[in-house]
Amino acid sequence: MTVPKEIPEKWFPVVLPLKRKKQKGLDGGKSKKKRTEEERRVRANDREYNEKFQYASNCIMTSKYNIITFLPVNLFEQFQEVANTYFLFLLILQLIPQISSLSWFTTIVPLALVLSITAVKDATDDYFRHKSDNQVNNRQSQVLIRGSLQNEKWMNVRVGDIIKLENNQFVAADLLLLSSSEPHGLCYIETAELDGETNMKVRQSVSVTSELGDPNNLASFNGEVVCEPPNNKLDRFCGTLYWREKKYTLTNQNMLLRGCVLRNTEACYGLVIFAGPDTKLMQNSGRTKFKRTSIDRLMNTLVLWIFGFLVCMGVILAVGNAVWEREVGSLFQSYLPWNPPVDNFLFNAFLSFWSYVIILNTVVPISLYVSVEVIRLGHSYFINWDQQMFCSQCNTAAEARTTTLNEELGQVEYIFSDKTGTLTQNIMSFNKCSINGQTYGEVTDPLGPQPKRLDFTPFNPLADPDFCFYDDTLLESVKVGDSHTHEFFRLLSLCHTVMSEEKSEGELVYKAQSPDEGALVTAARNFGFLFRSRTPGTITTTEMGRPVTYTLLAILDFNNIRKRMSVIVRNPEGRIRLYCKGADTVLLERLHPCNQELMNITSDHLNEYAADGLRTLALAYRDLSEDEWEAWSESHRCADKATDYREDRLAAAYEQIEQDMMLLGATAIEDKLQEGVPETIAVLSLANIKIWVLTGDKQETAVNIGYSCKMLTDDMTEVFIISGHTVQSVRQELRRARERMIELSRTRDGGKEAGMEGWGEACFMGNGLREGPEAEGEGGGGGKQLQCSTPPPPPSNLMENISGEFALVINGHSLAHALEADMETEFVSTACACKAVICCRVTPLQKAQVVELIKKHKKAVTLAIGDGANDVSMIKSAHIGVGISGQEGIQAVLASDYSFSQFRFLQRLLLVHGRWSYLRMCRFLCYFFYKNFAFTMVHFWFGFFCGFSAQTVYDQYFITLYNIVYTSLPVLAMGIFDQDVPDQRSLEYPKLYEPGQLNLLFNKKEFFICITQGIYTSVVLFFVPYAILSDATQSNGVPLADYQTFAVTTATALVIVVSVQIALDTGFWTVINHVFVWGSLGSYFTIMFALHSETLFRIFPNQFHFVGTAQSTLLQPVVWLTIALATAICIVPVLAFRFLKLDLKPQLSDTVRYTQLVRQKKRKPVGRSVGGAWRGVGSMSEGRLGARGGSRRSGYAFAHQEGFGELITSGKNMRLSSLALATFASRHSSSWIDTLRRKKHAHSHTPPSASGESSPAPSCVSGSVPPLSNSSSVLGGSQDTPIEEETGSAPQHQNTQAVPASSTQPPPESAPDSDSAAPQGPAQALNAGSLSSSAVRCQGGESPGGWTLTLGTVQLCLVGRVSRLAPVRPAVQAHPPLPRKPGRLSDTFITNGGVTCLLLSIRCLHTNSGCAFLERY
Repeated sequence: MTVPKEIPEKWFPVVLPLKRKKQKGLDGGKSKKKRTEEERRVRANDREYNEKFQYASNCIMTSKYNIITFLPVNLFEQFQEVANTYFLFLLILQLIPQISSLSWFTTIVPLALVLSITAVKDATDDYFRHKSDNQVNNRQSQVLIRGSLQNEKWMNVRVGDIIKLENNQFVAADLLLLSSSEPHGLCYIETAELDGETNMKVRQSVSVTSELGDPNNLASFNGEVVCEPPNNKLDRFCGTLYWREKKYTLTNQNMLLRGCVLRNTEACYGLVIFAGPDTKLMQNSGRTKFKRTSIDRLMNTLVLWIFGFLVCMGVILAVGNAVWEREVGSLFQSYLPWNPPVDNFLFNAFLSFWSYVIILNTVVPISLYVSVEVIRLGHSYFINWDQQMFCSQCNTAAEARTTTLNEELGQVEYIFSDKTGTLTQNIMSFNKCSINGQTYGEVTDPLGPQPKRLDFTPFNPLADPDFCFYDDTLLESVKVGDSHTHEFFRLLSLCHTVMSEEKSEGELVYKAQSPDEGALVTAARNFGFLFRSRTPGTITTTEMGRPVTYTLLAILDFNNIRKRMSVIVRNPEGRIRLYCKGADTVLLERLHPCNQELMNITSDHLNEYAADGLRTLALAYRDLSEDEWEAWSESHRCADKATDYREDRLAAAYEQIEQDMMLLGATAIEDKLQEGVPETIAVLSLANIKIWVLTGDKQETAVNIGYSCKMLTDDMTEVFIISGHTVQSVRQELRRARERMIELSRTRDGGKEAGMEGWGEACFMGNGLREGPEAEGEGGGGGKQLQCSTPPPPPSNLMENISGEFALVINGHSLAHALEADMETEFVSTACACKAVICCRVTPLQKAQVVELIKKHKKAVTLAIGDGANDVSMIKSAHIGVGISGQEGIQAVLASDYSFSQFRFLQRLLLVHGRWSYLRMCRFLCYFFYKNFAFTMVHFWFGFFCGFSAQTVYDQYFITLYNIVYTSLPVLAMGIFDQDVPDQRSLEYPKLYEPGQLNLLFNKKEFFICITQGIYTSVVLFFVPYAILSDATQSNGVPLADYQTFAVTTATALVIVVSVQIALDTGFWTVINHVFVWGSLGSYFTIMFALHSETLFRIFPNQFHFVGTAQSTLLQPVVWLTIALATAICIVPVLAFRFLKLDLKPQLSDTVRYTQLVRQKKRKPVGRSVGGAWRGVGSMSEGRLGARGGSRRSGYAFAHQEGFGELITSGKNMRLSSLALATFASRHSSSWIDTLRRKKHAHSHTPPSASGESSPAPSCVSGSVPPLSNSSSVLGGSQDTPIEEETGSAPQHQNTQAVPASSTQPPPESAPDSDSAAPQGPAQALNAGSLSSSAVRCQGGESPGGWTLTLGTVQLCLVGRVSRLAPVRPAVQAHPPLPRKPGRLSDTFITNGGVTCLLLSIRCLHTNSGCAFLERY
């Protein structure tokens, strides 16, 4: 991530107040100090002077607690849980003997246990934060104290100290660079921890201090710096140095920020300006937040509801007690008097109310929270132990750094990702090239053997051994002396700003300011054109073993507008030549007309390279005569010395000479993605997870990576670029993007969306348009601009139901305006309608603001993933933070909730561990509330038969042990081990993830269903034994209608019913489940017989009143018949309901399980997983499988900065001595899910089906562009050609075609014409590389007969993927519509990212043909 390099001053009044406003919630207590400190004064080498300002020390603290604050703060956080407060209240009630029928220790022991377990967990987490803080704070730094350098810990560094940094050291604080071992006070830094960029940046000291390189001189330095107060702006610093009665302006170019790494510089000295929490790195880090899951928040609400329900039951029973005491109880006063201080029936009813509150409190037992913590801990260990998330290369395992967020991993809807180091390795490799119309590179048959890597050593002893290339024809062309090839690599060896360091003969180290240039110069080196060294006026190379020195006449520097750079050199023969490399879009326009034929061929090659996701570059040259050079040199010299409009004059001079060039060819560089990134993004997209990339890199870099990792594809309907520089222009660009989306969506859907048309009319007619002229240049493009003072965003239901795939790219300066309060809604509605969003040039704080924006407006679970310190604020702001232990330090890992080493592991973390954790927690909660309502509500019914006296039904020891022993372990086993489908199936069917996003498995509705079932069970368990035992007798004629017999019978039936119920709820049985379920049932009988034994009664006669009851009761056959009847009445309806639900309306998980059973029954090998099918993606031939056309992008110098050319020619960065330098470049969803998703959004609208069917008509979504037409996606401009024009030339009746997943696409095979009355529509070509496929809707309407299915469609529906090596088969003949019999075929449609197909229900699969159909595919 990178920050905007220079924000124009006119933006400061807009941008800076926004940042200050947003930061208020991100930096906590520091905001007060920043309001009071208006400026900072720092005097060098004067601690006494600086200490009077009480500046912060350099000690950092990311932990939440210390020894003093831990107990109060932790208890405060824990009592934010409503349940904990509720149990504390119950404990207070139980201490009152007049109302307590249970001992106080029954509540305080479990409450203390819960608080202690949570406190220990929180203390452990914070201990590791303290440990990491100490590790950083105890780093050593050399501080200049009293004239000598002394080692000091970072935490002891103070503002005003002068410290020495050596090569590859981290910068300890924000420093003013005073001097350096490099010439002219230059030093090179890497800012990966700050902005994610690994390219080198240059900083330079003030000229007056650059000569103070000796500690003795620095010890006498007493300059004073007056500068701005601490802030979070990484790209801006304003200050003044006062020394020797003169003042010198200080800018960001003079600063070394904490988190940077000194590179390629032997040593430098700096003055500490900001330390510790005042540093810009810490100002951007945000504060540690207390994160809680949505289930936690829901449980707090439910506990309040339950407490209200409990109060209602207490009131009812208290009223009953008052009535009974007045009407009946008064008759017993002679021998059952009221206990003091009760003197009337109303006061007795009041005490009875509180007694029932205590008795009925087990509807929410405290063991619930103990069990939740244990289950979460188990889930965390499963993540830590997962061998498939272990990276053997870096010996790093996945780590759950928190145990409170596991189930929320199964509910993520938005992922915010950094780019550099997270999606990419930031390693560039020379991949392909085109020279004089001949393309070179990978020519591998994907089905053939892998190519052999070229060995350059025999040909070139100075070759880089790490360079990889496989096409030997290019090497042969160099060897035979082809002039075009030699000139091609000569250009690469001369036209650059790379610096070299030759440690020993042949051991070269290149210092490239961007990895792109390093890759190109290394390629030239290996092919015989070795760049050796440079001076301000010369470049020395070795060409085919012969040393050559060129005179460097001029460097025409790169900038973002020119998108090219050139050098003018004179060779030893005296010939002057200009070499130019740059973006093909600008370079091809400047070629000589005679290059037309070669340009056409090269353009085709560039399109092929861009289709493979490579970063392309065009190369050209021009010969100059002496007169031409002299004339241009004079004009360049005048422009360079101009005092006004210097940059414009230089640009005009460059433009003058860079004309009529001769084309040499083009290069293609691969920015290596991390392993598995494209397939991970594809699978997560199929799981309806939207991925946003928030990066500080340039727009070109971010867009290119977006294409490489398949976030952006040429099959997208349109890609919108938001780059406005004012609030109004950004507003208009966002509005135009929404209008375009609605227009294209309405076009695709055939004008069905009447609501959209209405909104469009309102926009164009009734919103005060054209109230006044707009300033020129505010819009992002030309043409007429809609003018509206406050344009209304379209209705949310329209934006949510837009069909088509769109992407949004927005720059940092535009994002600053989009994040303003009055723009938030427009930005969110536009961005959330897009499949992919890329934010470029954003600061760390803006990353956090974007996350907070989505949390605020979408109420969705967010996940942020990054690997650098610049991602810390984003990671802390998201619901879930994931840190990647990569190349940018460990700051992101330390601030994260989960960490691992590869982005691809995110797929397994969410789709497997997250989904399982959510599923297990939901099933656990549903069962827990059920069993406790079934247990507790028996007391309520019993109150009507015991005079409302607060008498308990069960033995008090049964009440104590019910949640601790009898029912705790089985539900724990289910909550820890249960799963509906295996992990492999979770990855094969990403749409299994959607129920978690929609919160379907545990919500208020499911809660009421659970408690309703529990209340029903309590009714059965009370009234069935009551009705039977009231008239039952023993074999000897003794009646069974006594309290103790009833209590034992009811308790036994309860334990058996809840045990059978959890056996039905468990979907995955392990040995532990069996032991816990049946062991708990056995422990009940064992403990009950022990508690009812005579032995305990003799020892504690006042405690065990049920002596002999168990033995006498359970020997009666009528008791067992009663228990069996109650169990049947409770369980049979549940079985019937579940069978009917499975038969009539199966969920996707039910279908997946059934297909697995069918495969196992047939003993056929299971199809490969997604990971297996895609393991080859990303190999050398991967690009050909998903070739895109028409979108050519230049990869030139994406990390390049303007100014290096001038720096080189000035000689300021030339070394005085050799230094030892380190190497730098080292919707597959069913209709029930869709229905519930629409219900989730209050304003969602479903367009009616044209065919009149009850099931929603499938819509033509992503990937519906005809396979033979060009892509309609655009970058940076509007699409003028409507889709009707693109598809209008296609025949009305087309045969369905299947495209093989191979590099060469043969003509499609035609299927026989269907006899169906409805015509068939064009089928979207299957593409294994991009994972897009679609079943096609007929053009003539939406009747069921118009559907066609291809092999890939069926395979993708049933297996969740398309095999890359699937044989080519003719398209399947369109089938007649399947019968829609109630209860026989589910109206379930699965939409898999652009794939719409019919899913067979379980009932349909019962047929032999259905089984064979599954087994075949």
